This record gives sequence, C-alpha cells and structure tokens, in this order.
Amino acid sequence: GDVYKRQGINAEYMGNQQSKIGGRLFDVIMMDPPWQLSSSQPSRGVAIAYDSLSDDVIVKMPIPTLQTDGFIFIWAINAKYAVACKLIEHWGYKLVDEITWVKKTVNGKIAKGHGFYLQHAKESCLIGVKGDVNSKVRRNTACDVIFSERRGQSQKPQEIYLSLIHISEPTRQAEISYAVFCLKKK
Repeated sequence: GDVYKRQGINAEYMGNQQSKIGGRLFDVIMMDPPWQLSSSQPSRGVAIAYDSLSDDVIVKMPIPTLQTDGFIFIWAINAKYAVACKLIEHWGYKLVDEITWVKKTVNGKIAKGHGFYLQHAKESCLIGVKGDVNSKVRRNTACDVIFSERRGQSQKPQEIYLSLIHISEPTRQAEISYAVFCLKKK
C-alpha cells in the first residue's frame, strides 16, 4: 500500500472514480513496471532515472480492483518475461498474445542495448484478457511486431497506442476506457 501511494497510485480510488465517471471499470490497462534486476550490477552500467520495485511489491499491486472484463498490456524486459507471465495469471488474466517492439536508431538500424547474455534490441508487451471480452475485441487488426525508433529512457513506441485501440475497440460507437500508468518516477 505505502509504496503505491509514494508512487502516486491509489488503485481503489482510480477504480471508484472510473466507475463514477464512466459507469464501469477500465476496459484496457497498460503498465510498464519498474522491474528490479537481481544481479550484482542490476543496471549493468546504465544509469536509470527511476526507482525500481521488487517482484514481491509488484505482485501485490491491486490491479484486479481496476478491471473485471478487459485487457492488460504489460511491458516485460527479457529478464522479467517469466515473472510477467506469472503476474498476468496471478491477477486473474489469461495470457493470450504479445507484441514485440524491435527498437531502431534514428538511422533505421537495429538499436542494440545492454543485456546479460545478448545485446537486446527488442522489448515485449504481453497481452492478457480477463472475463468476457468478446464484445470488446476486434481480432486480426493489429500487428504483433512494431518497428520503431528508440525514444527516451522507458518511453514506449507511439504505435502501441494504436494497437490498443485496434485490439480493444469493437466499434466506433463504443467508448473504451483506458488506464495507462507507469511507476517510474524521475
């Protein structure tokens, strides 16, 4: 509880406000957890401008209170891929797909970053569903690969938001409610 309040997140308040304003909980949640790496050099020499959280703290996040039926998109670095898969199930979702972001430089070349065994040039966004999403999904409209320039630290590609809309907006008549948050504070 306290760690989320320090980060400025009160899930119960968010859920209550969304229910009052939108008449229901969120249809889509996208999150980018501040994963804590467990090596002797967790940042591998890369300066990170935010505090990280342990897996134990992230798993206790009250995500289930924000949604009954809908989608969750969780960004997962390679070292936390398996943990993110378990989180999705722990919070009551079924892992159904993923989007891979292949990072490019401004010159269009693959942007290689630091990794433990390999140089990482991609990041995964896992997709989970919870409850009845049949009326909220448009299938086969978004691609599972994004080729996009690497932006600032922890900034995700703009194209991910189009994917959220394509996947979760069954008709232009329905209004979709989104909860997009990042726990990384500078």
